[in-house]
Amino acid sequence: MKHTPETIGELVRNTRKAMGVTQKNLALTSGTGLRFIIEMEKGKATCQLGKVLTVLHTLGVKTEFIAPAGNGRKGT
Repeated sequence: MKHTPETIGELVRNTRKAMGVTQKNLALTSGTGLRFIIEMEKGKATCQLGKVLTVLHTLGVKTEFIAPAGNGRKGT
């Protein structure tokens, strides 16, 4: 599945709501601002990657990045 800012925002919103957490509390526990959470949940494409990853981690969302086969470099 190809993820977009919109699908990640939807995942965050749905997970947060399922956990019974407010946007304000998620912002506080993840060390971000309320405005950041609101914009991320709306799918803002220019949200800072580091903060997005922090929010995902705070919610317990697992992430996995896999390089294409044969793309591992040795001896660099």
